[in-house]
Amino acid sequence: MPLTHLPWHRPAAFDGRPCVGDEHQELSYAEFADRVEAVAEQFAEHGVEHGTVVAIMLPNRVELLVCLAAAWRLGAVATPVNPVFTAAEADYQITDSGAALVVHTGPGAPDGGRPALAVDELRRAPGYRTLPEPATAPDDVALLIYTSGSTGRPKGVILDHANIDAMVTSISAALEISETDHCLLVLPLFHVNAICVSFLSTLRAGGRLSVLSRFHPADFLAAVARLRPTFFSAVPTIYAHLVGLPEELKTDTSSVRVAVCGAAPASEELLTAVETRFGFPVIEGYGLTEGSCASTTTPLHGPRRAGTVGVAMPGQQVAVMAPDGRLLPAGERGEIVIRGANVMRGYLGRPDATAETLRDGWLHTGDVGVLDQDGYLRIVDRIKDMIIRGGENLYPKEIESVLHQHPAVREAAVVGAPHEVYGEVPVAYVSAYPGRPLDTGELRALCAAHLTKVKNPVALHVLDALPKNAVGKIDKPALRALLTSSASTPPKGA
Repeated sequence: MPLTHLPWHRPAAFDGRPCVGDEHQELSYAEFADRVEAVAEQFAEHGVEHGTVVAIMLPNRVELLVCLAAAWRLGAVATPVNPVFTAAEADYQITDSGAALVVHTGPGAPDGGRPALAVDELRRAPGYRTLPEPATAPDDVALLIYTSGSTGRPKGVILDHANIDAMVTSISAALEISETDHCLLVLPLFHVNAICVSFLSTLRAGGRLSVLSRFHPADFLAAVARLRPTFFSAVPTIYAHLVGLPEELKTDTSSVRVAVCGAAPASEELLTAVETRFGFPVIEGYGLTEGSCASTTTPLHGPRRAGTVGVAMPGQQVAVMAPDGRLLPAGERGEIVIRGANVMRGYLGRPDATAETLRDGWLHTGDVGVLDQDGYLRIVDRIKDMIIRGGENLYPKEIESVLHQHPAVREAAVVGAPHEVYGEVPVAYVSAYPGRPLDTGELRALCAAHLTKVKNPVALHVLDALPKNAVGKIDKPALRALLTSSASTPPKGA
């Protein structure tokens, strides 16, 4: 189903109900529908039509959602741009996507040399309602979401309306989202997690969405107490910050029926600490932008198995594949592959990358995993992050899981350092919870007790915080660069 058939396009059934809001405004479904129509008229006057790309470079706010919906109203394509990008980064995405119009914050904001509208110029009421009825088809492109570019220049992931509809249907079923739900959106809206899990799944059900412009731990908890949301989606870093707040800070979180953790692996210790302190269950999910967002999740009511990211979401198939293309049985390790209507059309202008990622009807994730007899998936690591030490494969996630067992460790990441004898050796970076001392000797002892000698990090570095990429994942390329720049490559005899 095209996104033009979501509830704001038939507001009569939802007229007086709250729809979306941020720190500055609240809109009912009818008011949101009017704002979408007004901006769609404005876009059309700037030449936006079916198939045109609109770049939206705004921080989290209601107007960003209006612009997304207005683009879809015209059958156009939306490409959300990270609002903290440098001019060079933003211009690359605007140019690569072929955007015909840019919506940004105003004078001085990047526009890639394209026509632009400032957010304060957006209309708030429709004019003559001269737009034709939406004529969007399921295979029309809806979104161009750019990957983080950790392996090169960012690639535009092409997601059509059928992809997004399949994803939202899957999420809504897995989380049992209904019109009684109120979602608190805190993740950045240039990423599919916030768009699909928080925005579209909530409004499709006729629920209410509250948008936070940024994350601050104490402010977030205050918003939970004030707004009384029933669910939210976040990344491990956010949960680590919440757990790290002083114990004396008490907040009423009783309205939250479930929280979602995704985008990066979370330790069992972190998820347990969140549930113990705040009293709501946290379900973990796994997926890729190329799969429209999520492909597995912890069952809402079923068994929860520590160390796994749950089972395949409704409408999707998740399998483990050998290098020769064979699907492997339960218990065997291989590449995680995904199949379903949620899988992307491909990468914009990258036929070779598309052919490499989409093969024989499967989305190849580049992640190593194991399925158990009941379909629960355990992520072993990224194929590209694997460390080969003297011919032996080491998976950083295994070492990171041990480091997370220390109660003071908030974040942990292991990367491979070049070595003249062994090729690569593991080096660990950790950060601590505020006010909790972190002794590297204790970490070394923990690793020695749980890991064979070759898996023990040859060096342990304690940082105030580990670097993150645009979507909140630990930035391992940045850590590798730090390793090189600090000349911390271990000596030959390590």
